[in-house]
Amino acid sequence: LRGRRARGGRAPPAERLRRPPPLVARAVRVPEAPGLGRPQEAVVLPRRRRPCRLRDLPRHAPHLHPAPVPRVRLPLDERQLVALAVYAILLMPGFLQVGYYYFFSSQVHRSIVYGEQPRNRLDLYIPKDNRRPCPVVAFVTGGAWIIGYKAWGALLGRRLAERGIIVACIDYRNFPQGRIGDMVSDASQGISFVCNNIASYGGDPNKIYLMGQSAGAHISACALMEQAVKESSGQPISWSVTQIKAYFGLSGGYNIHNLVDHFHQRGLNRSIFLSIMDGEESLSRYSPEIVVKESSARTIALLPHIFLMHGTDDYSIPSSARFVYAFCRCLFSKMKGKQYPPSLQIFLMLW
Repeated sequence: LRGRRARGGRAPPAERLRRPPPLVARAVRVPEAPGLGRPQEAVVLPRRRRPCRLRDLPRHAPHLHPAPVPRVRLPLDERQLVALAVYAILLMPGFLQVGYYYFFSSQVHRSIVYGEQPRNRLDLYIPKDNRRPCPVVAFVTGGAWIIGYKAWGALLGRRLAERGIIVACIDYRNFPQGRIGDMVSDASQGISFVCNNIASYGGDPNKIYLMGQSAGAHISACALMEQAVKESSGQPISWSVTQIKAYFGLSGGYNIHNLVDHFHQRGLNRSIFLSIMDGEESLSRYSPEIVVKESSARTIALLPHIFLMHGTDDYSIPSSARFVYAFCRCLFSKMKGKQYPPSLQIFLMLW
């Protein structure tokens, strides 16, 4: 080809330069068979065929292509339900262990009556070695003011009892059985029972700590502030705030005004939440942050050590440091120049 072009000739047509088709037969001579003096006859073997691939099929022949498998897409609610079911199955072994401990352990004293209402009950978790008076934790469980129950603190009670601490899980009326005023009253009555009777169960009345989680943190904080206001104003009380060594608030909401819209967006209807809080006019009364701002220096001086813990990624109740700042402002502004013992210390932990 190069020589013909150099001499000015015409190049062969393109059809002559193409390779022969891949299925052209080729002759192969088989070598002599051993023991025979003449070669065998040549046999014709077909060239191997390349396996047919899916991409080699023509696109205009849909009957040769496999039908696509449709993907099953569950609605969002069904996916959440399936995820919740899987989550519950994974947690089932732990639930069974805690449930067995709660119902069959001799260390658990269930449903001790502390008041006249149907939900006025508490559970006590007693350490095995209680020869000496043990520290006591009065725990108020959460549950969005609707599904709270004393058994929710079984795991906490078990772990603290293993470390020599008595735990009292206080039950209270939920909505619609009661509203926020009833819940605070029940919690205060349960704390009173612990303060006045825990010595008969092996507890140290001088080492009582108050703890609340989520809605229980809000209810216990309201009970603590309400009792401090009564005690500072000389009203009759059944237990003293000074009997509480420290308060621990876990993931609580302390300004109810800021939570109305948040809970409405999360699915708790505004009208239902206001009914739980006994109307919009009662939001300030049951907001510990606002109560602290309006309290006197004598009331603030009665409060114990306060530890607030909240996760920054908590979507059920958003974390906020305003409660701590309100305490600090009241502590330094109202107690300035007055001779009160510096017993109030506030710690905030965010994670």
